[in-house]
Amino acid sequence: MSILTAFLSGLIFGAGLVVSKMVQPAKVLGFLDIAGAWDPSLALVMVGAIIAAAGAFVIAKRRPKSALGLDTRLPENRRIDKRLVGGSIVFGIGWGLAGLCPGPALVDLGTGQAKAVAFFVALIVGMCFYEWAEIRKRRPG
Repeated sequence: MSILTAFLSGLIFGAGLVVSKMVQPAKVLGFLDIAGAWDPSLALVMVGAIIAAAGAFVIAKRRPKSALGLDTRLPENRRIDKRLVGGSIVFGIGWGLAGLCPGPALVDLGTGQAKAVAFFVALIVGMCFYEWAEIRKRRPG
């Protein structure tokens, strides 16, 4: 049942990205261009998502189990550290350069767009580099 729920949740999320036009890099870049022809419409999408997520987190904090009976696992680390700030900067630079972030890029990948394919190759390379750096950091000597 949880696989079906995950699939349906992803389908609804993807549909929301398409309806909000967050899968269109030009729309995202228009939102990010605050010094030029700024398009604030995606801010409303983000505010709506934050409100919905905040409500879901409030409910989840009060429950030991999800509606499907699975353990509720919420992030416990609330620190703002160098890794969080650095990762946010790298994410923001990539978002600004490509006009894509992982969710919309996954939707675009399904359409076979070359830009989404290139984005995902870069995403996988970045994830592999991160894992390599973490393993190297944990090695003694």
